[in-house]
Amino acid sequence: MAKDILNVGGFTIIRRIGTGARSTIYLATDELDERKVALKRVIFERPQDSRVFEQTETEYKVAKRIDHPYVRKCYKLKKIRSMLKVKELLLSMEYFRGKTLEDSPTLSLGDVLLVFRMVANGLNAMHQQGYLHCDIKPNNILLSKSGSIKIIDLGQSCKIGTTKPRIQGTPDYIAPEQVRRRPLGPKTDIFNLGATMYWALTGKNVPTLIPKKKPGLSLVLRQTCPAPHELKKRIPVGVSRLVMDCVKDDPAQRPRNMMTVVSRLDLMIHSIFVDKIKTNKDASNNN
Repeated sequence: MAKDILNVGGFTIIRRIGTGARSTIYLATDELDERKVALKRVIFERPQDSRVFEQTETEYKVAKRIDHPYVRKCYKLKKIRSMLKVKELLLSMEYFRGKTLEDSPTLSLGDVLLVFRMVANGLNAMHQQGYLHCDIKPNNILLSKSGSIKIIDLGQSCKIGTTKPRIQGTPDYIAPEQVRRRPLGPKTDIFNLGATMYWALTGKNVPTLIPKKKPGLSLVLRQTCPAPHELKKRIPVGVSRLVMDCVKDDPAQRPRNMMTVVSRLDLMIHSIFVDKIKTNKDASNNN
């Protein structure tokens, strides 16, 4: 098998760098232009794989419409057929050297907020083009050693206003309207982002309408949860309030749009770093 994948579909495989839902991601070289890419390979093996094929095609189509430094680019989608049926998909994507937010080292509060400011800007760029991400979570945010980020996995993306026929999303971060199969909008991404911020700040998840560790998708009432500053005393109340505003059950009660989230993050980032500079200056003067 290893020999079979050293060269596939016009790409030279260098090494495996990750796995996804029914897919494998490799670091590869595009033989046409010698560009290094992240190559997602999906092989059709059973009927359920058709959904992964759909999501891979969605990722390619949406990413081609988004041009933003914080959203991973997709370059090519190659279909490999056998007996007139598509048996394999190869999606070449921008290669970004980084770890998922879930696997990244512990960050300072200021750095966490800077990361989410970048994510919010990337999501806003998607919204400006009429698209939603619909699955923001720690595993879909890559963070480099230099502090840059990439939003990845646009497989569940859709146009603003879409009502999906089935529930799609990650249980720990899914918005109520996704579970209730209602029209989705920018505030859906705001909920997903807020739920991800809650996890990044507290290490815990906000309750959602999908219960944890139960078979099937039997829905539950959302439980109340403590605000981040109630769990971690070092978290400023303003930061805590923003997170809790983002994860309101009613979309109308969440921040108006993603740029409102960015503006509120800007104020808090400014405050944190100004205080840090002042503290360092005072310490220096005392010495």
